[in-house]
Amino acid sequence: MASCNMASAASGFVLTPNVSGTINSSSSRVTMLIYPTKNNLSRLVVRAAEEASAAPPATATPPPEGQAATKPKPPPIGPKRGAKVKILRKESYWFNGIGSVVAVDQDPKTRYPVVVRFNKVNYANVSTNNYALDEIEEVK
Repeated sequence: MASCNMASAASGFVLTPNVSGTINSSSSRVTMLIYPTKNNLSRLVVRAAEEASAAPPATATPPPEGQAATKPKPPPIGPKRGAKVKILRKESYWFNGIGSVVAVDQDPKTRYPVVVRFNKVNYANVSTNNYALDEIEEVK
């Protein structure tokens, strides 16, 4: 079986440096260089750059100052940070216990967005856990 490496395959190509051409009336420039490396292997570097075109690209007109360009933020979901919550998940170590909210993930696709920290640690020496919105109840 014959074997071939990239150095012998690349040595058969003819490369012309500083090739320039026009595509769709925009000017572009391509530069190709070959740098020798150890063991007589060559490294091919190709750089392409767009030259400044005569006509600038069309830009969209900005919206009038009276209108807002961005959508308003949706209201935050879940309890606020620092709020005291009661745990309703029956299989939880902290069931019916009270903890404080550390963070709430605002992504609606997150299954357990609420991170709650407790004063008491469980059997694994962990004091935080994530809960779904229906597994907690805010306490005043």
